[in-house]
Amino acid sequence: MRNKIIIALVALLLLLFTACKEQQHSRGMYYWSTTFQLDSTKKSFLKEHQINRIYLRYFDVVVDDNGEPMPNATVRFRDSIPQQLEIIPTVFIVNDCMKKDVSDLPEKMLRRILQMNETHHVGKVKEIQIDCDWTGSTRKTFFSFMEKLRTLAKEQGIRLSSTIRLHQLSQTPPPADRGILMMYNTGDFTQLSCEHPILDMRDVKPYLPALRRYKLPLSTAYPLYRWKIVFRNGRYIGILHTDDELPVLPGDSIAIRQPELSEILEAKEAVSKQQARANDEVILFDLNNSNITRFKHKDYEEILNH
Repeated sequence: MRNKIIIALVALLLLLFTACKEQQHSRGMYYWSTTFQLDSTKKSFLKEHQINRIYLRYFDVVVDDNGEPMPNATVRFRDSIPQQLEIIPTVFIVNDCMKKDVSDLPEKMLRRILQMNETHHVGKVKEIQIDCDWTGSTRKTFFSFMEKLRTLAKEQGIRLSSTIRLHQLSQTPPPADRGILMMYNTGDFTQLSCEHPILDMRDVKPYLPALRRYKLPLSTAYPLYRWKIVFRNGRYIGILHTDDELPVLPGDSIAIRQPELSEILEAKEAVSKQQARANDEVILFDLNNSNITRFKHKDYEEILNH
């Protein structure tokens, strides 16, 4: 009888441990397009890889012609949100906005996010995220903005997260509940000589030791996307999102820049060596049909697995 009780207790502990692990290790994706629409390819990818969290870019905040921070490129909802998906509204703020008076921006932004949630039947969200490439000169304003937004969000029962770029790791973390480490956009894509601007471990490695002592809880985002960059006589012209977006002249060069699977896995391993918890949630950038059909199913699983 005693042995049976012990076996039952061990089984229960194993079950609880497994459940705990499943809760800790999650998978997410960014959705950065201006139109939210989940076709069969996207739905299949999310289902096959058990991804139930989407960081959805709601809008950008830019400086308008009058020098005021204003929303721009608001996402259009063509599809409803599937019930099993957790949506984290994400707002990209141009750093120049932090050189302006943003004292009323937290309240305006939160109100706009909540209105969009209601209009598009997103439901109650648990978290919102701010993406801003703040620097030393704008840090004070950005931190003040985040502190006020965090207070307002908390009153609504909403957490606040912030993207963290590699160069920001050595600085004091922003006032947020957690951060998302961006393991991409590591090089200068405007230089023809920079062959790996999206992810180059030679650029990444000098920043990673700061991960060990970083105070903010982190998840990590890894790139799937590629760029087609137009150069003319060696000079940067622009990124070609569609074939007819930029005038391509005879003699122009179109450089394809994309991270390989081995580079993504190397980056993930390097992060784990410094702070394993930062890979408890792996996030992919971003949910786009060309990005989610580049590799085999097992390759995506290898990236997503803890």
